[in-house]
Amino acid sequence: MHKAIVLGLLLTTSSVAHAKIDSLSSREGSDSALDIKSPFETQQQQILNDLAGGKKYGEISPQDSAKVKEALSRMSSQLARANGSVEGLSAEQKIAVLNDQELINAILTHAGEESRLICKREAPVGTRRAITHCITVAERRRHRDEAQNEMDKNFRSPIN
Repeated sequence: MHKAIVLGLLLTTSSVAHAKIDSLSSREGSDSALDIKSPFETQQQQILNDLAGGKKYGEISPQDSAKVKEALSRMSSQLARANGSVEGLSAEQKIAVLNDQELINAILTHAGEESRLICKREAPVGTRRAITHCITVAERRRHRDEAQNEMDKNFRSPIN
């Protein structure tokens, strides 16, 4: 029984990995996902514009931005050697391109989630006029952490 379960898991994971390498599929439904089957140059330019614009990926760190640009450069050179076609790549090159694609998708998806704006309408004390206040998810988390640290600092009992 145990051997059958292990064998089933191995077959499942190997078939999934094989399907990913063969098709170089991307995550559908995500507008930040890099899809190798679409024209790469236009996607590369769009990603670089979004990174430079600072709105869509405003919360991306400089290190992550550099990683994305390096991965895009590596993918561009690999695809240029194969005349822009994924089919012209060897198995090792396909794996390298797939790994770069997954790295880019992971970083940009996380940065996009962190840069998402959350807006709240609140009425300040003493008035009925509501004010809309918008901050990013990352800013909200930073504010929460700072407030928690301040509370911990203020209410920590002194050690005698």
